[in-house]
Amino acid sequence: MEDQRSFNSPRRTLSYSRNRGATFSVFETDNKAASGVGVSGEHGPNPSEVYGFVGAISTVVATVIFLVWAYVPDPWLHSIGIFYYPSKYWALALPAYASVALATMFLFYVGLNFMATPAPTSLNSIYDENSKDPVWFDPALKEDDRPIEPYSDIGIDQINELMFKDWK
Repeated sequence: MEDQRSFNSPRRTLSYSRNRGATFSVFETDNKAASGVGVSGEHGPNPSEVYGFVGAISTVVATVIFLVWAYVPDPWLHSIGIFYYPSKYWALALPAYASVALATMFLFYVGLNFMATPAPTSLNSIYDENSKDPVWFDPALKEDDRPIEPYSDIGIDQINELMFKDWK
């Protein structure tokens, strides 16, 4: 009788035909040596792959059903035995409502970002809690002895001087 802790899989069945008498046990440390075939650490597909596949197939099926409902005339649907379905009004209304809702969400998103952004004249657009002033080292040190300067913000006065010095 076979041990209660072992099981057979398609991979195990193939290796059994090659290597008679070899068994695969869950509790063995070296699975390659037990079966003669390398066993991967993961069995089966990744759940996100399964959900993606099911979602893609479901989307295609739902699209086909929607297009059949929207474009096939009522007498044809009745002739194949389909009598209960929504009004054809919704074939136009649902996409229209969905596109208006999407445009409204986009506008609300942009509006919320504008509300959260400080005004151009606000000092918060120049300095905030993450601003870092530059660190100045002793200018008497030789170039080789000076440490690498840590990153810091460039002051608005330096930016204005670089950008507008020709206008003076």
